[in-house]
Amino acid sequence: MTGNECIRGRRSIRKFQDKPVSQEVLHNIVETASYAPSWKHTQIVRYIAVEGDMKHKIATECTDIFPSNGVIIDNAAVLIAITIIKGRSGYERDGSFTTPRKDTWQMFDAGVASEAFCLAAYEQGLGSVILGIFDEAKIASLLDIPEDRELIALIPIGYPAEEPVAPKRKSVEDLLSYK
Repeated sequence: MTGNECIRGRRSIRKFQDKPVSQEVLHNIVETASYAPSWKHTQIVRYIAVEGDMKHKIATECTDIFPSNGVIIDNAAVLIAITIIKGRSGYERDGSFTTPRKDTWQMFDAGVASEAFCLAAYEQGLGSVILGIFDEAKIASLLDIPEDRELIALIPIGYPAEEPVAPKRKSVEDLLSYK
């Protein structure tokens, strides 16, 4: 699969087959995603694989704000919690900020790593969707996420039980300008 095929072919998957994802496959996906670029190669993103009862607990107790996400999580083979190590991305070694964006650069690193993770999963035949609406504090507590980390996103993954059609894209003329 070429990079072009991977980017154009991957879709957000919200329905999954009742089929487990092996630890070996997860290992390969994270190994590939580890090549995503990051601020000064800080590599701040960490992945937590959640399965079984804990995944179900998150699905049923931490998605009241958007219940559809709970259904997606419950249906997935594995839930990946995307976390970052705070205080590294966007900083100099002395602790000062490098740019006016201050510590918000960590979201860029998390986004790049999340997309790399999803593309690597797609190449392995898995579907995924990046979720951002959930009870962050409760999930962080359930997963015992350390104080020096922050939960950024959830990515349910599994073998797809749907093949969504690509939504219409804006034209290059709408997206690209020259000065």
